[in-house]
Amino acid sequence: MNKNNESLFKDAPIPKAVAQMAIPTVLSMLVVVIYNMVDTFFVGQTGDANQVAAVSVATPIFLIFMAFGNMFGIGGSSMISRLLGAGEPERAKHVSAFCCYASLIWGVLMVVVFLSAMPVLLTAIGTSANTVGYAEDYLRWIALGAPFIIFSTAFGNLIRAEGAATASMIGNIVGTVVNIVLDPIMILSLGWGVKGAAIATVIGNMAASLFYLCYFLRGKTMLSIRVRDFAVRGILSGVIAIGLPASLNNILMSATNILLNNFLSSYGDASVAAMGVATKANMLVIFVQLGLAMGVQPLIGYAYGAKNVSRLKSVTTFSVLCTTLMGVVLTAVYWFGADRIISVFIADPTVISAGVPMLRALMWSAPVLGVLFVLTNALQAMGRVAASLVLSVSRQGFIFVPCLFLFNALFGLDGIIYTQPIADLCSIVMAILMFRHITRKLSQQAPAPSPQPEPAS
Repeated sequence: MNKNNESLFKDAPIPKAVAQMAIPTVLSMLVVVIYNMVDTFFVGQTGDANQVAAVSVATPIFLIFMAFGNMFGIGGSSMISRLLGAGEPERAKHVSAFCCYASLIWGVLMVVVFLSAMPVLLTAIGTSANTVGYAEDYLRWIALGAPFIIFSTAFGNLIRAEGAATASMIGNIVGTVVNIVLDPIMILSLGWGVKGAAIATVIGNMAASLFYLCYFLRGKTMLSIRVRDFAVRGILSGVIAIGLPASLNNILMSATNILLNNFLSSYGDASVAAMGVATKANMLVIFVQLGLAMGVQPLIGYAYGAKNVSRLKSVTTFSVLCTTLMGVVLTAVYWFGADRIISVFIADPTVISAGVPMLRALMWSAPVLGVLFVLTNALQAMGRVAASLVLSVSRQGFIFVPCLFLFNALFGLDGIIYTQPIADLCSIVMAILMFRHITRKLSQQAPAPSPQPEPAS
């Protein structure tokens, strides 16, 4: 870590530190949103609602691969930032080298598993007779790209741990620009449809992976991907302890999306397509707030490692205020522009009619959703395994799943579309209570300031 980054983490004014770490990360998240929206937009230009629905039911599998990337990326980033705060840069090198090779090995394993399980997978994700062929075309290529998706996601997180938020953002931009350029060519010009969208996504992740590889080869980082720095002992458990709860949230999100699509399929493919479009549009609201939360995670981890509880709490409080402000503004834009936003993706009147109330329903928790993301990332940065695990399995598991069954039985389609915001609001309350309890204990354990000597008379 260079002196500028060390000063940023240690004693820079809170607004400056948060802005310098969060703005590039928010921009990175915007880039992720753009390329997810671009896929849906260009597939929507085919005029085939079945292809849009196929991408909707297949997207959770892509998110699972990103979740595995977050397992190594967020787990490794949390461990690295705490080690840097504690003054142990050599161990941080071992962590980054471990995450490099572990993510690649895991990616190759996922290729074998997902291609072998394709027939079962297509049934499980809720495909219909109209969408199964398109979904298979999409998933086959996404599965082949698993090593690059996992690696690029992991290293976009890892290099932020040493303050390289701008480099992380550039890597995301490189992958997205490649994807955006290829999408209209492969989806429309070549007529490959959803298969073209998948191929463009994989090539984009390959480009991002190449950028991160070059970042390390230039030698301007204190992290390492050298084989000689690879180590497992004392690292595997530390990375997985935090990375698993972080990835579990994404995996559960994918699993609940699959479950949600199965429920929606009973109301017709138009409902599946509408929720897919609404969810993709809502990604902007989610990822902007998530980007800020992920951006400040290294600041919180460093402060925790340095036992600076006051700075930890100040960074967290300021970040919560920022995400809430962004959430309020974005909610207003989405609420009043819902019909225009949905119609950007597809011209089908049936899908637009169904998508508008779905998008507005998702907005009920949007103003304060960033609170959940900031506090969850803070707990991960602090190495609080149990707390972050509980939050991860609650929002998309213990709360969401029972509500989905109950609201579908009581209110039908209207009940389904309000399940996510209700699960979000319950999880936010849990996160606030957990964070206050943990930081109160930290404040009690913090060493008292040394008494100042009295001035000589």
